[in-house]
Amino acid sequence: MTARRLSSAVLAAAAIVGAVALPASAADHGRPERPKVEISAVQYDSPGWDDRSRRSLNKEWVELTNTSRRTVNLDGWTLTNEDGDTYTFDGYRLEGRATVRIHTGEGRDSDSDLYMDRRAYVWDNYSDTATLRNDHGRFIDDASWGGRHHRGGHHH
Repeated sequence: MTARRLSSAVLAAAAIVGAVALPASAADHGRPERPKVEISAVQYDSPGWDDRSRRSLNKEWVELTNTSRRTVNLDGWTLTNEDGDTYTFDGYRLEGRATVRIHTGEGRDSDSDLYMDRRAYVWDNYSDTATLRNDHGRFIDDASWGGRHHRGGHHH
């Protein structure tokens, strides 16, 4: 084989490999990542005595995690139990790869902790479902525990 033919064959092979590899790398960068928020943990039975104190109420919580890199605006999103008790997010933005804990009781909201400002427990200790919906009422995620839950939600 001559040097010219050999170099032509190498260039042709490189062009084929490049053409095959290009769509794969373009697919990796072509579509923006979709934000994903999920219920990552639930503490439905606050440790210690259930005495309705601020401390006890705030030991009952639900955690949400944004598993994407993009900030998600949770304004108008809701977190609801099976009895219909609802917490509505007001002007809160969850940073990418961040977690926020929503406490039942009263407190001062921060980037990592939000408070429902309730004076009674929200999550049933024996059986309940926490449901997260976006500002259009669309189902995002849920977490169930105990034996009474109705839907096929996952357990955390």
